[in-house]
Amino acid sequence: MSRSVAAAPASAPPSPVPPSTLPRGLIVLLGMAAAVVAIAGTKAFAGIIGPVFLALMLVVGVQPLGDWLQRKGAPKWVAVISTLTAVYLILLGLIAALVVSIAQLATLLPEYTDKADELIANIQDQFAQLNIGSDQVEKALSSIDLGKVIGLVDDVLVGLLGVFSNLFFILALLIFMAMDASSFGERMRAVAYSRADIAYAFSSFASGTRSYLIVSTVFGLIVAVIDAGALWAMGIPLPILWGLLSFITNYIPNIGFVIGLIPPALIALLEGGPTLMLWVIVVYSVINVIIQSVIQPKFVGEAVGLSVTLTFLALVFWGWVIGPLGALLAIPMTLLAKALLLDIDPSTRWANALIAGSPPTAEELATAEVEAAKKAAELQAEAESEVEDAVEPVVEPAVEHAK
Repeated sequence: MSRSVAAAPASAPPSPVPPSTLPRGLIVLLGMAAAVVAIAGTKAFAGIIGPVFLALMLVVGVQPLGDWLQRKGAPKWVAVISTLTAVYLILLGLIAALVVSIAQLATLLPEYTDKADELIANIQDQFAQLNIGSDQVEKALSSIDLGKVIGLVDDVLVGLLGVFSNLFFILALLIFMAMDASSFGERMRAVAYSRADIAYAFSSFASGTRSYLIVSTVFGLIVAVIDAGALWAMGIPLPILWGLLSFITNYIPNIGFVIGLIPPALIALLEGGPTLMLWVIVVYSVINVIIQSVIQPKFVGEAVGLSVTLTFLALVFWGWVIGPLGALLAIPMTLLAKALLLDIDPSTRWANALIAGSPPTAEELATAEVEAAKKAAELQAEAESEVEDAVEPVVEPAVEHAK
Protein backbone atom coordinates (compact mmCIF):
# COMPACT_ATOMS: atom_id res chain seq x y z
CA MET A 1 0.00 0.00 0.00
CA SER A 2 1.29 3.41 -0.88
CA ARG A 3 0.77 6.31 1.45
CA SER A 4 0.53 8.63 -1.57
CA VAL A 5 -2.86 7.12 -2.38
CA ALA A 6 -4.31 7.86 1.04
CA ALA A 7 -6.34 11.01 1.09
CA ALA A 8 -5.26 11.98 4.58
CA PRO A 9 -6.14 15.56 5.27
CA ALA A 10 -3.05 17.70 5.21
CA SER A 11 -2.65 20.31 7.86
CA ALA A 12 -3.68 23.63 6.40
CA PRO A 13 -1.19 26.45 6.70
CA PRO A 14 -2.18 28.94 9.36
CA SER A 15 -4.01 31.92 7.99
CA PRO A 16 -2.16 35.20 8.41
CA VAL A 17 -3.25 37.22 11.42
CA PRO A 18 -4.30 40.71 10.36
CA PRO A 19 -2.40 43.46 12.12
CA SER A 20 -4.26 45.07 14.98
CA THR A 21 -5.72 48.52 14.34
CA LEU A 22 -5.72 49.42 18.03
CA PRO A 23 -2.96 51.67 19.38
CA ARG A 24 -0.20 49.72 21.13
CA GLY A 25 -0.69 51.74 24.31
CA LEU A 26 -4.35 50.77 24.47
CA ILE A 27 -3.45 47.12 23.95
CA VAL A 28 -1.02 47.34 26.88
CA LEU A 29 -3.68 48.94 29.09
CA LEU A 30 -6.25 46.31 28.15
CA GLY A 31 -3.71 43.59 28.88
CA MET A 32 -2.94 45.08 32.29
CA ALA A 33 -6.64 45.33 33.11
CA ALA A 34 -7.18 41.71 32.10
CA ALA A 35 -4.20 40.69 34.27
CA VAL A 36 -5.70 42.48 37.28
CA VAL A 37 -9.01 40.68 36.79
CA ALA A 38 -7.25 37.32 36.39
CA ILE A 39 -5.15 37.87 39.52
CA ALA A 40 -8.19 38.92 41.55
CA GLY A 41 -10.07 35.83 40.39
CA THR A 42 -7.12 33.58 41.21
CA LYS A 43 -6.83 35.10 44.69
CA ALA A 44 -10.56 34.69 45.29
CA PHE A 45 -10.41 30.99 44.40
CA ALA A 46 -7.00 30.32 45.97
CA GLY A 47 -8.47 27.60 48.18
CA ILE A 48 -9.34 25.58 45.06
CA ILE A 49 -6.58 26.59 42.66
CA GLY A 50 -3.78 25.81 45.13
CA PRO A 51 -4.76 22.15 45.80
CA VAL A 52 -5.55 21.63 42.10
CA PHE A 53 -2.10 22.81 41.09
CA LEU A 54 -0.47 20.74 43.85
CA ALA A 55 -2.23 17.63 42.51
CA LEU A 56 -1.15 18.56 38.99
CA MET A 57 2.49 18.87 40.06
CA LEU A 58 2.42 15.51 41.81
CA VAL A 59 0.95 13.81 38.74
CA VAL A 60 3.41 15.55 36.39
CA GLY A 61 6.29 14.48 38.62
CA VAL A 62 5.45 10.75 38.57
CA GLN A 63 3.92 10.52 35.08
CA PRO A 64 7.15 9.11 33.54
CA LEU A 65 6.52 5.98 35.61
CA GLY A 66 3.18 5.40 33.88
CA ASP A 67 4.66 6.18 30.44
CA TRP A 68 7.50 3.73 31.07
CA LEU A 69 5.09 0.96 32.07
CA GLN A 70 2.98 1.51 28.95
CA ARG A 71 6.09 1.41 26.75
CA LYS A 72 6.95 -1.93 28.38
CA GLY A 73 3.56 -3.27 27.32
CA ALA A 74 1.65 -2.89 30.59
CA PRO A 75 -2.10 -2.20 30.30
CA LYS A 76 -3.22 1.36 30.77
CA TRP A 77 -5.03 0.55 34.02
CA VAL A 78 -1.79 -0.81 35.48
CA ALA A 79 -0.02 2.44 34.58
CA VAL A 80 -2.81 4.49 36.16
CA ILE A 81 -2.78 2.48 39.41
CA SER A 82 1.02 2.62 39.60
CA THR A 83 1.06 6.38 39.08
CA LEU A 84 -1.69 6.90 41.63
CA THR A 85 0.02 4.66 44.19
CA ALA A 86 3.31 6.55 43.83
CA VAL A 87 1.56 9.91 44.29
CA TYR A 88 -0.39 8.69 47.32
CA LEU A 89 2.76 7.30 48.95
CA ILE A 90 4.57 10.63 48.50
CA LEU A 91 1.68 12.75 49.77
CA LEU A 92 0.58 10.58 52.67
CA GLY A 93 4.17 9.88 53.72
CA LEU A 94 4.91 13.59 53.93
CA ILE A 95 1.72 14.28 55.89
CA ALA A 96 2.41 11.41 58.31
CA ALA A 97 5.93 12.69 58.95
CA LEU A 98 4.60 16.19 59.66
CA VAL A 99 1.90 14.90 62.02
CA VAL A 100 4.36 12.81 64.02
CA SER A 101 6.88 15.64 64.19
CA ILE A 102 4.30 18.18 65.33
CA ALA A 103 3.12 15.79 68.04
CA GLN A 104 6.69 15.36 69.28
CA LEU A 105 7.27 19.10 69.28
CA ALA A 106 4.06 19.72 71.22
CA THR A 107 5.35 17.56 74.08
CA LEU A 108 8.53 19.65 74.35
CA LEU A 109 6.99 23.13 74.15
CA PRO A 110 6.13 23.44 77.89
CA GLU A 111 9.73 22.61 78.82
CA TYR A 112 11.07 25.22 76.42
CA THR A 113 8.67 27.83 77.74
CA ASP A 114 10.26 27.50 81.19
CA LYS A 115 13.75 27.62 79.68
CA ALA A 116 12.80 30.77 77.78
CA ASP A 117 11.84 32.53 81.02
CA GLU A 118 15.15 31.45 82.60
CA LEU A 119 17.07 32.80 79.61
CA ILE A 120 15.37 36.20 79.85
CA ALA A 121 16.12 36.34 83.57
CA ASN A 122 19.80 35.53 82.94
CA ILE A 123 20.04 38.27 80.33
CA GLN A 124 18.54 40.78 82.76
CA ASP A 125 21.09 39.74 85.41
CA GLN A 126 23.96 40.22 82.99
CA PHE A 127 22.72 43.69 82.08
CA ALA A 128 22.50 44.51 85.78
CA GLN A 129 26.10 43.35 86.35
CA LEU A 130 27.24 45.64 83.55
CA ASN A 131 25.36 48.53 85.16
CA ILE A 132 22.97 48.63 82.23
CA GLY A 133 19.67 48.79 84.00
CA SER A 134 17.76 51.55 82.34
CA ASP A 135 14.01 51.41 82.35
CA GLN A 136 13.95 51.10 78.56
CA VAL A 137 16.16 47.99 78.60
CA GLU A 138 14.16 46.41 81.41
CA LYS A 139 10.92 47.16 79.63
CA ALA A 140 12.22 45.75 76.34
CA LEU A 141 13.40 42.54 77.98
CA SER A 142 10.22 42.10 79.94
CA SER A 143 8.20 42.40 76.75
CA ILE A 144 10.10 39.51 75.14
CA ASP A 145 8.31 36.22 75.51
CA LEU A 146 10.39 33.48 73.93
CA GLY A 147 7.68 31.04 74.88
CA LYS A 148 5.45 32.71 72.34
CA VAL A 149 8.28 32.69 69.82
CA ILE A 150 8.71 28.95 70.28
CA GLY A 151 4.95 28.63 69.94
CA LEU A 152 5.32 30.25 66.54
CA VAL A 153 7.49 27.31 65.49
CA ASP A 154 4.57 25.02 66.19
CA ASP A 155 2.28 27.41 64.32
CA VAL A 156 4.59 27.30 61.29
CA LEU A 157 4.56 23.51 61.24
CA VAL A 158 0.80 23.42 61.67
CA GLY A 159 0.59 25.91 58.81
CA LEU A 160 2.62 23.55 56.62
CA LEU A 161 0.23 20.79 57.54
CA GLY A 162 -2.65 23.14 56.75
CA VAL A 163 -1.40 23.20 53.15
CA PHE A 164 -2.86 19.70 52.92
CA SER A 165 -6.08 20.64 54.74
CA ASN A 166 -8.16 19.81 51.67
CA LEU A 167 -6.74 16.32 51.75
CA PHE A 168 -9.93 14.53 50.68
CA PHE A 169 -10.34 16.92 47.75
CA ILE A 170 -6.71 16.40 46.69
CA LEU A 171 -6.88 12.62 46.97
CA ALA A 172 -10.09 12.49 44.92
CA LEU A 173 -8.67 14.90 42.35
CA LEU A 174 -5.53 12.81 41.99
CA ILE A 175 -7.61 9.81 40.91
CA PHE A 176 -9.12 11.69 37.97
CA MET A 177 -5.86 13.41 37.05
CA ALA A 178 -3.98 10.11 37.03
CA MET A 179 -6.63 8.64 34.72
CA ASP A 180 -6.40 11.60 32.35
CA ALA A 181 -2.59 11.67 32.49
CA SER A 182 -2.44 8.17 30.96
CA SER A 183 -3.72 9.68 27.70
CA PHE A 184 -1.71 12.90 27.90
CA GLY A 185 0.53 11.85 25.01
CA GLU A 186 -2.41 11.19 22.73
CA ARG A 187 -4.01 14.50 23.69
CA MET A 188 -0.82 16.42 22.89
CA ARG A 189 -0.50 14.69 19.53
CA ALA A 190 -4.09 15.66 18.73
CA VAL A 191 -3.30 19.28 19.62
CA ALA A 192 -0.04 19.17 17.66
CA TYR A 193 -1.89 18.15 14.50
CA SER A 194 -3.32 21.64 14.08
CA ARG A 195 -1.49 23.77 16.69
CA ALA A 196 2.07 22.53 17.02
CA ASP A 197 3.24 25.59 18.97
CA ILE A 198 0.64 25.03 21.69
CA ALA A 199 1.66 21.39 22.01
CA TYR A 200 5.30 22.48 22.25
CA ALA A 201 4.48 25.00 25.00
CA PHE A 202 2.69 22.44 27.18
CA SER A 203 5.35 19.80 26.55
CA SER A 204 8.02 22.34 27.51
CA PHE A 205 6.11 23.16 30.71
CA ALA A 206 5.81 19.49 31.66
CA SER A 207 9.48 18.70 30.99
CA GLY A 208 10.71 21.88 32.71
CA THR A 209 8.53 21.27 35.76
CA ARG A 210 9.64 17.65 35.96
CA SER A 211 13.30 18.67 35.77
CA TYR A 212 12.79 21.29 38.48
CA LEU A 213 11.05 18.80 40.78
CA ILE A 214 13.78 16.22 40.28
CA VAL A 215 16.61 18.69 40.95
CA SER A 216 14.89 20.26 43.97
CA THR A 217 13.97 16.88 45.44
CA VAL A 218 17.48 15.46 45.07
CA PHE A 219 19.17 18.50 46.57
CA GLY A 220 16.46 18.78 49.23
CA LEU A 221 17.17 15.22 50.35
CA ILE A 222 20.91 15.92 50.44
CA VAL A 223 20.43 19.09 52.50
CA ALA A 224 17.92 17.39 54.83
CA VAL A 225 20.21 14.44 55.58
CA ILE A 226 23.26 16.64 56.19
CA ASP A 227 21.33 19.15 58.33
CA ALA A 228 19.69 16.42 60.41
CA GLY A 229 23.03 14.68 60.93
CA ALA A 230 24.73 17.91 61.99
CA LEU A 231 21.92 18.78 64.42
CA TRP A 232 22.01 15.26 65.87
CA ALA A 233 25.78 15.55 66.38
CA MET A 234 25.28 18.88 68.22
CA GLY A 235 22.57 17.41 70.45
CA ILE A 236 19.64 19.46 69.12
CA PRO A 237 16.29 17.76 69.88
CA LEU A 238 14.13 16.46 67.02
CA PRO A 239 16.82 16.54 64.29
CA ILE A 240 14.60 14.52 61.93
CA LEU A 241 11.86 17.17 62.20
CA TRP A 242 14.28 19.96 61.30
CA GLY A 243 15.70 17.89 58.47
CA LEU A 244 12.16 17.40 57.15
CA LEU A 245 11.59 21.14 57.42
CA SER A 246 14.81 21.76 55.44
CA PHE A 247 13.56 19.37 52.75
CA ILE A 248 10.18 21.11 52.44
CA THR A 249 11.58 24.65 52.49
CA ASN A 250 14.07 23.70 49.77
CA TYR A 251 11.16 24.09 47.34
CA ILE A 252 10.77 27.73 48.43
CA PRO A 253 13.19 29.80 46.32
CA ASN A 254 15.64 32.30 47.81
CA ILE A 255 14.37 32.42 51.41
CA GLY A 256 13.64 28.74 52.06
CA PHE A 257 17.00 28.32 53.78
CA VAL A 258 16.23 31.11 56.27
CA ILE A 259 12.78 29.68 57.06
CA GLY A 260 14.30 26.26 57.70
CA LEU A 261 17.04 27.72 59.91
CA ILE A 262 14.98 29.78 62.38
CA PRO A 263 13.25 26.95 64.34
CA PRO A 264 16.37 24.84 65.08
CA ALA A 265 18.33 28.00 65.91
CA LEU A 266 15.73 29.01 68.50
CA ILE A 267 15.69 25.51 69.95
CA ALA A 268 19.49 25.59 70.16
CA LEU A 269 19.32 28.94 71.99
CA LEU A 270 17.06 27.46 74.65
CA GLU A 271 18.87 24.14 74.78
CA GLY A 272 22.47 25.32 75.07
CA GLY A 273 22.51 29.11 75.01
CA PRO A 274 23.86 31.60 72.46
CA THR A 275 26.99 29.56 71.73
CA LEU A 276 25.04 26.51 70.55
CA MET A 277 22.69 28.73 68.54
CA LEU A 278 25.71 30.34 66.85
CA TRP A 279 27.09 26.92 65.97
CA VAL A 280 23.77 25.91 64.43
CA ILE A 281 23.68 29.09 62.35
CA VAL A 282 27.28 28.62 61.19
CA VAL A 283 26.84 24.95 60.29
CA TYR A 284 23.53 25.57 58.53
CA SER A 285 24.99 28.51 56.63
CA VAL A 286 28.04 26.59 55.45
CA ILE A 287 26.03 23.55 54.38
CA ASN A 288 23.14 25.39 52.75
CA VAL A 289 25.13 28.21 51.15
CA ILE A 290 27.44 25.73 49.43
CA ILE A 291 24.66 23.41 48.28
CA GLN A 292 21.69 25.75 47.79
CA SER A 293 23.48 28.95 46.73
CA VAL A 294 26.44 27.60 44.75
CA ILE A 295 25.65 24.13 43.39
CA GLN A 296 21.86 23.87 43.18
CA PRO A 297 21.13 27.17 41.34
CA LYS A 298 23.26 26.00 38.42
CA PHE A 299 21.10 22.91 37.94
CA VAL A 300 17.81 24.70 38.73
CA GLY A 301 18.68 27.54 36.35
CA GLU A 302 19.33 25.10 33.55
CA ALA A 303 16.10 23.26 34.35
CA VAL A 304 13.72 26.23 34.49
CA GLY A 305 15.49 29.10 32.73
CA LEU A 306 14.44 31.77 35.24
CA SER A 307 16.59 34.52 36.75
CA VAL A 308 17.17 34.86 40.48
CA THR A 309 15.20 38.11 40.56
CA LEU A 310 12.22 36.55 38.81
CA THR A 311 12.20 33.54 41.14
CA PHE A 312 12.13 35.86 44.15
CA LEU A 313 9.33 37.95 42.66
CA ALA A 314 7.48 34.74 41.81
CA LEU A 315 7.79 33.66 45.44
CA VAL A 316 6.36 36.96 46.69
CA PHE A 317 3.61 37.08 44.08
CA TRP A 318 2.34 33.51 44.33
CA GLY A 319 2.68 33.54 48.11
CA TRP A 320 0.43 36.61 48.18
CA VAL A 321 -2.08 35.20 45.68
CA ILE A 322 -2.30 31.55 46.79
CA GLY A 323 -0.84 31.62 50.32
CA PRO A 324 1.76 29.21 51.79
CA LEU A 325 1.09 26.68 49.06
CA GLY A 326 1.88 29.36 46.49
CA ALA A 327 5.33 29.80 48.02
CA LEU A 328 6.01 26.07 47.66
CA LEU A 329 4.74 25.99 44.06
CA ALA A 330 6.08 29.38 42.95
CA ILE A 331 8.48 28.02 40.33
CA PRO A 332 6.10 25.50 38.68
CA MET A 333 3.30 28.08 38.56
CA THR A 334 5.68 30.58 36.98
CA LEU A 335 6.69 27.96 34.41
CA LEU A 336 3.01 27.46 33.54
CA ALA A 337 2.53 31.22 33.13
CA LYS A 338 5.67 31.32 30.96
CA ALA A 339 4.34 28.52 28.77
CA LEU A 340 0.94 30.21 28.33
CA LEU A 341 2.29 33.73 27.74
CA LEU A 342 5.64 33.25 25.99
CA ASP A 343 6.36 29.73 24.75
CA ILE A 344 2.96 29.34 23.14
CA ASP A 345 3.74 31.92 20.44
CA PRO A 346 7.01 32.07 18.44
CA SER A 347 6.65 35.85 18.19
CA THR A 348 6.93 36.25 21.99
CA ARG A 349 9.72 33.77 22.75
CA TRP A 350 12.28 36.55 22.50
CA ALA A 351 11.16 37.60 26.02
CA ASN A 352 12.83 34.46 27.40
CA ALA A 353 16.13 36.30 27.00
CA LEU A 354 14.95 38.88 29.57
CA ILE A 355 13.98 36.34 32.23
CA ALA A 356 16.69 33.73 31.71
CA GLY A 357 19.06 32.89 34.54
CA SER A 358 22.08 34.00 32.52
CA PRO A 359 22.07 36.35 29.51
CA PRO A 360 22.05 34.24 26.35
CA THR A 361 24.16 35.08 23.36
CA ALA A 362 22.68 35.73 19.94
CA GLU A 363 23.86 32.29 18.85
CA GLU A 364 22.17 30.65 21.83
CA LEU A 365 18.92 32.50 21.09
CA ALA A 366 19.01 31.39 17.47
CA THR A 367 19.77 27.82 18.50
CA ALA A 368 16.93 27.81 21.03
CA GLU A 369 14.50 29.10 18.42
CA VAL A 370 15.62 26.46 15.93
CA GLU A 371 15.24 23.71 18.54
CA ALA A 372 11.77 24.97 19.49
CA ALA A 373 10.68 25.00 15.85
CA LYS A 374 12.20 21.55 15.34
CA LYS A 375 10.40 20.15 18.38
CA ALA A 376 7.09 21.64 17.25
CA ALA A 377 7.61 20.21 13.76
CA GLU A 378 8.37 16.76 15.22
CA LEU A 379 5.17 16.84 17.28
CA GLN A 380 3.13 17.84 14.25
CA ALA A 381 4.77 15.22 12.03
CA GLU A 382 4.07 12.53 14.60
CA ALA A 383 0.44 13.61 14.81
CA GLU A 384 0.05 13.67 11.02
CA SER A 385 1.59 10.20 10.80
CA GLU A 386 -0.98 8.85 13.28
CA VAL A 387 -3.80 10.46 11.31
CA GLU A 388 -2.54 8.89 8.08
CA ASP A 389 -2.28 5.48 9.73
CA ALA A 390 -5.85 5.83 10.98
CA VAL A 391 -7.30 7.13 7.70
CA GLU A 392 -5.43 4.84 5.29
CA PRO A 393 -7.38 1.61 6.04
CA VAL A 394 -10.61 3.49 5.39
CA VAL A 395 -9.59 5.54 2.36
CA GLU A 396 -7.70 2.96 0.29
CA PRO A 397 -10.63 0.51 0.02
CA ALA A 398 -12.79 3.41 -1.10
CA VAL A 399 -10.23 4.38 -3.75
CA GLU A 400 -9.95 0.80 -5.02
CA HIS A 401 -13.74 0.56 -5.19
CA ALA A 402 -13.91 3.79 -7.20
CA LYS A 403 -11.45 2.38 -9.70
